Amino acid sequence: MREEDLEAVLEIESASFSRPWTRRHFSDELASPFGYPVVAVMPDGSVAGYLCMKQVLDEAEILDVAVSVSLRGRGVGRLLVETALAAARGRGGTVVSLEVRVGNREAIALYERLGFHEMGRRRQYYENGEDAILMEYTG
Repeated sequence: MREEDLEAVLEIESASFSRPWTRRHFSDELASPFGYPVVAVMPDGSVAGYLCMKQVLDEAEILDVAVSVSLRGRGVGRLLVETALAAARGRGGTVVSLEVRVGNREAIALYERLGFHEMGRRRQYYENGEDAILMEYTG
C-alpha cells in the first residue's frame, strides 16, 4: 500500500464498515515499522482490496481487510490473507490473530478454510451489540 492508494482504499473501507477507519489510521499503518499494509491491484491498476496487519516479534494481527463490493467472491480476500500469512511467516511469525463479526459468515468460512480457528468471543463488542469472534492461525 502506498499513499496514492489511499483514496481507493478509503472508498472500499467506507463501503465495507459502519465505522470506517480514517485516512489517519491508514497513514499511521504506512508509517509504522510494525505495519504490513498491502493492496490487491487489478490489471488496470485499480485497487481491488487491502489488508493491514501489524507484527511484533512472532505475533501478528490482521487489523483490517476489505474487498471492493463489486469484486467480492473472486478470491481477492483469500489472496490478501494468504499474502499476510506468508509475510508473517517470513518475518518469523508463529501466530496470526484477527477478530470478525459473528454475522460475517463468508469471512469466517474463508478464515476457517485457511486454517484459522476460534479462540474466544468478545460479547456485544460492536456498536449494534454483535459479538466479535477471536480467531487464530498457528500454521
